[in-house]
Amino acid sequence: MRPTDRVAAPADLAATLAGVRALLLDMDGVLVGKGEPIRGAPEALVRLEAAGIPYRLVTNTSLASRSTLARHLARAGMTIPPERIVSAASASAAYAARVFPGGRLYVLASADARTEFDGSGLRLLRHEEVDRGEPADAVAVGDSTEELTYANLNRAFRLIMDGAVLLAMHKNRWWLTPEGRTLDSGAMVAGLEFATERRARIVGKPSRAFFRAGFDGLAAEVHAAGGARFHHGEVAMVGDDLWNDIFGAQRAGFRGILVLTGKHSRADAVRAAARARGGGRPDAISPSIVEVAAALAG
Repeated sequence: MRPTDRVAAPADLAATLAGVRALLLDMDGVLVGKGEPIRGAPEALVRLEAAGIPYRLVTNTSLASRSTLARHLARAGMTIPPERIVSAASASAAYAARVFPGGRLYVLASADARTEFDGSGLRLLRHEEVDRGEPADAVAVGDSTEELTYANLNRAFRLIMDGAVLLAMHKNRWWLTPEGRTLDSGAMVAGLEFATERRARIVGKPSRAFFRAGFDGLAAEVHAAGGARFHHGEVAMVGDDLWNDIFGAQRAGFRGILVLTGKHSRADAVRAAARARGGGRPDAISPSIVEVAAALAG
């Protein structure tokens, strides 16, 4: 018997999800944790598929391309093609191509993540080109321990001071790795904002545009299959991060379901609800994606 076959959804979760026809799913903390599949997650996706509930993976991960993410998920027992993934890196490439067509970008991200910019018509500046004084339309900052060095951040600082726009693939403070809590690139973005006195344009979660990209992909898939159109209120975001996943999704018009298999706990949710400014409440809290699938699939 599979884990999802014997899990019943809590009554309050089932009530909150009533009328939901599609899902936006985070990756880290929902499907995988510390590099390993979360218990029951592969079976939960199978259950959603069998029930005809479409979903999109929306992740702030910017260490890897969508193709690489799909391969990693497949090794963990989850078959999600790259076209069903919206990542902070892919969204940044699409945004930059739209706002700076044919422009020059200085991208601080892994070599694999930078492949998302292939075919965008954008020119990615090399470090030595920046050192020669070549200007940039924008600086895009993602994840990469090799790229987020003092020297490269200083190059980014100079470009921004000379007029380049600062694009943050995301602004996460930290994330969970096999080694434990790990500083994320949001700290570097915040440092550049402080030094340059310029505010970054956040492309990934919690930006409304990022959630809309996931919704648009879902809507197109359902329409192509001949299904009835649905609206934002019929979509729920399932995530482990209160600020980026849950409250960001709610501001974009979706329901927000917090799962307790990743970054934030029930106690964190209580503290967030008590904040005078910037806080909020998830629409529901679920132990994991397993119970969400059980509530939707019946």
